[in-house]
Parts: sequence; structure tokens; C-alpha cells
Amino acid sequence: MSQTQMLKGILDGCLLAIIQGKECYGYEMAERLSEYGFDAVSEGTIYPLLMRMQREGLVTSVRKDSTAGPKRKYYSLTEKGNQELKDFLTRWSQLEKSVNSIIKQETEGKGVENGTTSTIRSE
Repeated sequence: MSQTQMLKGILDGCLLAIIQGKECYGYEMAERLSEYGFDAVSEGTIYPLLMRMQREGLVTSVRKDSTAGPKRKYYSLTEKGNQELKDFLTRWSQLEKSVNSIIKQETEGKGVENGTTSTIRSE
């Protein structure tokens, strides 16, 4: 499974967290995601998500002048967006705990590390 497929369900929460920190525009969000190791996420992925989140009332946007080039669309969270982020963080915490538990218990001592497997035999 690719990183992109794994990200599909959590990218909204990551964007909401970035926007909560401060009002920002799409390219800036792509750069921030890249700083966290999500190099595969492009503006072409982000903008449709932002448009959907705006339709759902999670974010608002405003066009502002840029020091370099055309006006930029800056996004900020609404009250509904803040609540959605809180709900996401709760769901993420539960999911993270469950996945970590499975991985630890099911791979411990079985030679599974960093995506590779080997057979361990006890004699």
C-alpha cells in the first residue's frame, strides 16, 4: 500500500491542524506537509480538499495581496472546523493506539522490521 493510499483518510485532519496554527494558503500547506515528510502531497491534491472543506463549512477563505505575484487565497478554520479537528484528534488517537498495539503484538519476535520479514526458528 502506498503512502498516498494510507494518507487518504487522514489528510483532512492534517490540513485542519496546519490551518488551525495560522491562516495560510494552499502552496504554504503543501510546503508544511513536505516538512513533515509528506512529499507526495501536491497542491493538486490539497485544493480539492480545501474546496470541499469550504463547502462543508469547516474553513473560510479570503483573497489577500501577495508580495510576489497575484492575490493568494488564505484559509482559516471556522468553529465547525475547530470541532472537526478535535473530533479527528480523538479518532486519530484511538486509531494510533489500536494500530500500534496490533503491530507490536503481532510482529514482536517474528522478524518483521521496516517492511521486511524473515523467518525466525527456535531450536
